[in-house]
Amino acid sequence: MHTRVDIILSSQYSEDKLLLVIATIQDILRQLEKTANYYDADSELAQINQTASLDPVKLSSSLYEMISLCLEYHRKTLGCFDVTVHSEHYTRNTIQSVQLSAEDQTVFFQKKGTTINLSGFLKGYALERIREILESYAIKNALINMGNSSVLAIGNHPNGKGWKVDFGKRIHTGKDGEDNALILFDECLTTSGNNSAEHKHLISPHSAKLVEGCKQLAVVTTNGAIGEIFSTSLFVADEEQRALLIDRFHLKTVIEL
Repeated sequence: MHTRVDIILSSQYSEDKLLLVIATIQDILRQLEKTANYYDADSELAQINQTASLDPVKLSSSLYEMISLCLEYHRKTLGCFDVTVHSEHYTRNTIQSVQLSAEDQTVFFQKKGTTINLSGFLKGYALERIREILESYAIKNALINMGNSSVLAIGNHPNGKGWKVDFGKRIHTGKDGEDNALILFDECLTTSGNNSAEHKHLISPHSAKLVEGCKQLAVVTTNGAIGEIFSTSLFVADEEQRALLIDRFHLKTVIEL
């Protein structure tokens, strides 16, 4: 992930107790990096990308869960969300070579050169793991901001209902008209896109090319992992696919930046 994480906890707990909560969050983030960092040659995912085309490879429970969810939503998003787009000689059928065994919790790549990249998903998954930690410590009010692109808001700010997220410019929120901010209450805001016309990093599964232009797209959902899937899918989708996905999944707040 290699991203800054801002944590706000609003609680009557002692400072020592809250520091323990933060330390627990840091531990889980380090674990996720070791598990699913595509760019770390020593991560579990990197090792799988190197060997899963030779023989089935046993997965940790968390990596199995991540890959299984991504394959499920590849189907549900009309192929717009595809974690194999960085594979060698990629085609829209490459993802079909990823074979998961629920019984053995293994993965096998039927096609050599297939790789899985979870970079467009991992921060949202991390938000859900952080949510579990906060619930285990009975933290009722918190804001977690990962790199200004993946935000988890739980409960309320000390001075009002929900948590205000300011975009710095007027936006069309879809459900509230136009404003320069959103109020999140037990919700996640996830953003995908290009920071500039030069910094392109998302590949369209339909064209196998980088999506051009300086634009971003954000969605509000109740689950960070699913939110990452939707923001990425909607960003790479064409207009017809985007409209269909918004309607199919009842996405009430979709923001074009």
